Amino acid sequence: MNEAHADVVILGGGLVGMTLAIGLAKAGITSHVVDNSDPAVQTAEGFDGRASAISTASWNLYQHLGMAEALAPLGCPIASIAVTDGMKPGRIDFQPGESDGSLGRMYANRDLRVAMYDAAAREEAITFHPNAHVITRERGEHGVSVTLADGRVLKGHLLVGAEGRKSPTRDEAGFTPARWDYGHRAIIAGLTHEKPHGNVAWEVFYPAGPFALLPLLDGADGVHQSALVWTVAEKDAAAVLAMPDAMFLGEVATRMHGIFGKTELASPRTSYPLNFHHTVRVVEERLALVGDAAHGMHPIAGQGLNLGLRDVAALVEVLADGARLGLDVGDAQLLARYERWRAADTFMVATATDVLTRLFGVPGRVPSAIRRLGMAGVQRMGPLKRWFMDEARGMSGDLPKLLRAA
Repeated sequence: MNEAHADVVILGGGLVGMTLAIGLAKAGITSHVVDNSDPAVQTAEGFDGRASAISTASWNLYQHLGMAEALAPLGCPIASIAVTDGMKPGRIDFQPGESDGSLGRMYANRDLRVAMYDAAAREEAITFHPNAHVITRERGEHGVSVTLADGRVLKGHLLVGAEGRKSPTRDEAGFTPARWDYGHRAIIAGLTHEKPHGNVAWEVFYPAGPFALLPLLDGADGVHQSALVWTVAEKDAAAVLAMPDAMFLGEVATRMHGIFGKTELASPRTSYPLNFHHTVRVVEERLALVGDAAHGMHPIAGQGLNLGLRDVAALVEVLADGARLGLDVGDAQLLARYERWRAADTFMVATATDVLTRLFGVPGRVPSAIRRLGMAGVQRMGPLKRWFMDEARGMSGDLPKLLRAA
């Protein structure tokens, strides 16, 4: 039998799972990372429209893990966030003061992956198994074991589920997350446009659903670029995806009200369903969940990846502290500490995002007048606006060391 051993076996090598492996490696903890995707496909040249907002706290994590130098020239700073009801008067502008720091940076997901894979390749403590499929997972009093389709057996002291929203590890372990479907789908596309975006992220609420424009760095040829996230009803999604490019761009232009001038598609259109799930428990015997395996939310606040990276920082700190004391990384006390630490933060962000979605982002459920009243309330209540600002920057709550400034 072809067996290989490491301290931790991480199932899922995406933006959360592989970053966890890098953090553990920096703490001297070895890992196997198993992923069913092909890194060559994930890092292929070209922009596929997918982009992520990286908060200040997440940026601090990348600095600690040695990824910041590669990423620094590739991110577009977010100077402000404009929130408006159908481009009507009375928009909210989330803009930090001079002493508040940045609202974060926007990155094409491909650029994050390239930097992540490069950082992981430099760590001898990480063994990466791409294009791999898990057949069985076993957990017991003394360790964990994962069998792959090609017969390899990976053994360790802790199993981490990082496969995303449809995590088979979570489901097999019997976790019962609260979950519901919003009945809508996000249409994703990259855009180039005539006028500069001014580093402003736009969240425009229409009766049919939110319409977000996220700023990206200009292309090498100086062309202005943004990422589009357009929410449509599930029943309409197929028709929107099937529109000829000219028709699709016409619909986009109508909703943009000319703020960017002439637009063109910079990527194919893709989509994903919008739903919510949240697990109260994120640990079991020799098992921990991170990222979307534990909590998935509407993209209205752009905090999904950042919340997953907060899981990473907390789990790394807990396991590193335990290792320094000579504890097994799968020790139940360590896992309980991780769960306690993450419980309040993930519940608060998930709940707040769901409230925002129901108030502003679920088409047809909230009259426009009520939506504008809610926006006005956020604008006028200083503490509430400050909370939203802190969440956008990822600076609320009790932060692990890796999320604090380097």
